[in-house]
Amino acid sequence: MKLYVIGIGPGGADQMTPRARQAMENSDIIAGYTTYIDLVRPLIGDKEILQTPMKKEIDRCNLARDAALSGKTVSMICSGDAGVYGMAGLMYQVCEQHPELDIEVIPGITAACGGAAVLGAPLIHDFAVISLSDLLTPWETIVKRLDLASQADFCICLYNPSSRKRADYLQKACDIMLRSKSPETPCGTVRNIGRDGEQGEIYTLAQLRDTKVDMFTTVFIGNSQTRVIHGKLVTPRGYENK
Repeated sequence: MKLYVIGIGPGGADQMTPRARQAMENSDIIAGYTTYIDLVRPLIGDKEILQTPMKKEIDRCNLARDAALSGKTVSMICSGDAGVYGMAGLMYQVCEQHPELDIEVIPGITAACGGAAVLGAPLIHDFAVISLSDLLTPWETIVKRLDLASQADFCICLYNPSSRKRADYLQKACDIMLRSKSPETPCGTVRNIGRDGEQGEIYTLAQLRDTKVDMFTTVFIGNSQTRVIHGKLVTPRGYENK
């Protein structure tokens, strides 16, 4: 009884690992969020599909688990990496009472890595990844993480920076980070990472505060050493000081 949890990367077939594609080919059933199923549909063929909309993650994992327990080989797909804001942890939780299931997590390119490559090299030194979505994490906790990561001079990568219900959350986050970071701190955004319409932009932190973004955007905030080199964000690691 085999259950794969697969990170498909940003969504383009050219950024999916051969290991991920092979696991999908070996599977009888492909499970996933509707949008992610659409991204890989050309690779699925006539395989059975289990899909659920947003906010039905537990239902989705239960469907995949039950199908695997019936003897089918199942691939649960996630965008980016399955273990970074993906489904790997929840899948292990819903399968806790079924040690007979063979669960294999297959990594993929997460937005932090894919977006950083577009902007240059902003995450070369220590960095923190923080989601601004308060659907599963209290806003008070997010505020604390933003504040302490800024005080520690981490580069910061923000997932889920805005939505219709959270239109001002990036502005709020920038105000928190500006307590410890200079307004001139180099920052960047990347929209549609690895997909059609991919676009990267560079700002200062002060400019970023008033920039409109959406759920398809990943945001990068530099540390005190980050600078712009030939239009690219670069965070030195310190080799030149050795």
